Amino acid sequence: MMATANAKVDPEEVKKVAEHVFGMLGGAFVSAMIYLGDRMGLYQALNGAGPMTSEELARKTRLHERWIREWLMGQTAADLISYQGEGRFELTTEAAMVLANENCPMFLAGGFCALPQQMAVLERLPQAFKSGIGLTYDELGPEVNRGVERLLAPWFRTQLVPVALPKLDGVVDKLGAGAKVADIGCGSGVALIEMAKAYPRSMFDGYDIAKIALARATENAARAGVRNITLHDASVEPLPADGSFDLITTFDCLHDMTRPDLVMRAIRKVIKPDGTWLIADVHGQPTFEQNLTDNPLAPFMYGISVLCCMSSALSEPGGLGLGTLGFPEPVARKMTAEAGFTRFVTRDFDNPINAYYEVRP
Repeated sequence: MMATANAKVDPEEVKKVAEHVFGMLGGAFVSAMIYLGDRMGLYQALNGAGPMTSEELARKTRLHERWIREWLMGQTAADLISYQGEGRFELTTEAAMVLANENCPMFLAGGFCALPQQMAVLERLPQAFKSGIGLTYDELGPEVNRGVERLLAPWFRTQLVPVALPKLDGVVDKLGAGAKVADIGCGSGVALIEMAKAYPRSMFDGYDIAKIALARATENAARAGVRNITLHDASVEPLPADGSFDLITTFDCLHDMTRPDLVMRAIRKVIKPDGTWLIADVHGQPTFEQNLTDNPLAPFMYGISVLCCMSSALSEPGGLGLGTLGFPEPVARKMTAEAGFTRFVTRDFDNPINAYYEVRP
């Protein structure tokens, strides 16, 4: 065993570190199996079916039994699927809510669909480490965009209209009567579509600079049959500085932007004097030290920041590079105040990942 000169090495501590690192490697391989379970429809086939053998699941999915059997055993070893004995495996109701039911706000398997393309980004990141310039969402690829959509969509579909909007001061009445709404950083448009369906008298404008996301938003809106949505490429059609919007929303995007400060100033110019701005962003602690001690998701958050969020936020020279955990409440308060907003209220919508702020001029 090699060590630095004169350093005393604790073999037990080395063993602990090795076990910890090997556990991380194991997590990567389990994540790959979750990706396959989602892509091949295995969780959906197990959902509500009760205990099944690998032969039964293979017949149901028309897949090869031997591969199914190995996948099932691995999922059981990872405590994701329950083994009922005699070769029978079951997806519990609770596990199905996370792995199979896309209409459940706790559904997470959709985020794994981006895994192959997300990991392929690793080949390009050494250059980013050298140059300081990251990758835009378009450069990350369509599957990464779809993964973000599937990760966020369950909350939009189940919580945004019935839970979140009614808690905002006077917003629902305006939407019911006919309001003007802009979703900035609209992505694939799922939030826009849910609001547009619920409030047909209101007009909804979606703004984004990601071409892949805007194309998918166009498809999603057409599939939903909503006609009160207009999509804009913000790189060529910026927000109008006309103070005409009743409601602005920014969902999980400010920390991804190269210059969120400039976007906030633009929002201040576009919002009515009595308008409302709803911010949803990752719930991080005010300091790195607090994230270390109080944020169990910190390892994941810093990793996805390098692979995706901070990369996007540094995709242009001069980007602020906030990163996934770089927009906690104190930063949000400071930046919105600097942009000219005077009222800032935190809202609790029972989401373990996001914080929500109601901001007004």
